[in-house]
Amino acid sequence: MLNKKMKAYTRPQEVQKQGFYPYFRAIESEQDTVVSIGGKKCLMFGSNSYLGLTNHPKLKEASKIAIDKYGSGCAGSRFLNGTLDLHLELESKLAKFVNKEEALVFSTGYQVNLGVISSIPGRHDLIILDEYDHACIIDGARLSFGKVRKYAHNNMEALEKILQKAPDGILKLIVVDGVFSMEGDVAKLPEIVELAKKYDANIMVDDAHGLGVLGPNGRGTSAHFGMSNDVDIIMGTFSKSLASIGGFVAASFDTINYLKHTARSLIFSASIAPANAASVIAALDLLEEEPERIKKLWENTHYAMQQLKAAGMDTGHTETPIIPIYIRDTIKTFMLSKQLQDEGVFVNPVVAPAVPNEDSLIRYSLMATHTKAQIDESIEKIAAVCKRLDINATNSIEI
Repeated sequence: MLNKKMKAYTRPQEVQKQGFYPYFRAIESEQDTVVSIGGKKCLMFGSNSYLGLTNHPKLKEASKIAIDKYGSGCAGSRFLNGTLDLHLELESKLAKFVNKEEALVFSTGYQVNLGVISSIPGRHDLIILDEYDHACIIDGARLSFGKVRKYAHNNMEALEKILQKAPDGILKLIVVDGVFSMEGDVAKLPEIVELAKKYDANIMVDDAHGLGVLGPNGRGTSAHFGMSNDVDIIMGTFSKSLASIGGFVAASFDTINYLKHTARSLIFSASIAPANAASVIAALDLLEEEPERIKKLWENTHYAMQQLKAAGMDTGHTETPIIPIYIRDTIKTFMLSKQLQDEGVFVNPVVAPAVPNEDSLIRYSLMATHTKAQIDESIEKIAAVCKRLDINATNSIEI
């Protein structure tokens, strides 16, 4: 039965036969503004390395020093033998960075949301999600014994209706992306905080794409709105602006104490490697030392937005360096991605289930290290391939 079911799954092979399969493209170089694929140079506009730190010499050096001192791995979970003094140093820096009492490092950001959301709400409690929340938030909610309700994306009236119907005396946990990873827009945190106070709810912000991008020195969405004290739980990842791998949650001492002893994805997963922890510490230091990186990221973002609008691209409601270019046709989205790679531009195709069927898009993302010439070249090629494929973005459906 297993073999029969596996053989019946042929969608990837069908796309491969058509010549525009867009996944698992092997990069043969460091993650920079230009990468090498199949021996050819390609402009990288599909990376989450918003600050361009993945090849920074200070991060590389910190990783090498950590390997020399601690070795290549921890050989166990944080709960048992896998906690290093390096992890504790990192947690202290993270808590201070996002203005919380304590922080706790997990092996990935995905594991953070699985562990936190599944362990905090009980059987009679309520988890409230934005319909565009990341998959790991949804999966964490599925693993919980709590009841789950979703509201229309960034729709505060819909959120309030859910809160109005919630019974008294239960935990009501609103979990929301700070920056939505495909659409590039920002959660309406001031309104969410107001509603949470009105209905005695709590808030968790997934700031995977907000850290290093929004707020003073990149402290994230909550800091951007001056609401770090109003948000109960902040999580983030190291694989975007912080240029490594891993994730963390920051909250009160009592909350972190609870999660240390109940979050299964922490207790039963191995620790991040010493090199990863050390490079994140170096990245946090650089955010303080080189604030001009964030300024340059936003200069690039505003410039690219102007150029894309001038080229007639439908970029939705983005407010961040994540710029969706809506195609609204799955096959043309794949074709555009493949032809752009052939032209020397790497972008990410995003189709269902990551977005609704009618919202397929190209995810174009900026780094602080991009030059205006690179941005110009990429947009010129996007416009040319769109014209060749008869993609008329200006006539796309409004979202």
